[in-house]
Amino acid sequence: MNQQQQPSKIANPKTQVPETPQMSDRDYINDMLATEKYMTDAYSTAMNEASHDQLFSDIQQAFTESQRCQRDLFNLMFKKGWYSFDAEQQQTLDQSYQRFTGYQNQIPYGQNTTM
Repeated sequence: MNQQQQPSKIANPKTQVPETPQMSDRDYINDMLATEKYMTDAYSTAMNEASHDQLFSDIQQAFTESQRCQRDLFNLMFKKGWYSFDAEQQQTLDQSYQRFTGYQNQIPYGQNTTM
């Protein structure tokens, strides 16, 4: 109920799980999400180091599937109320956007340069 009183929280109603020493559905899903995050990091490194085009493509396909699984698990946890976010003020978002735009102007790549 505390989440409903604070308008600055972005969350769904929490699905209750038993508080026991055994792993709950939340624990299993959280473990799977952590594993998928680790796997996408590892696949990303493998793609950076792949010297063969077909190997790169195969790893990229596994990376994409793992990333999709990661996103689905995250969405499930959010839907069940096991993830929440703090809402940010519009002014803070605008400041971050302006800061990023300033950084973007300093990057020489992608600004009508030819190689």
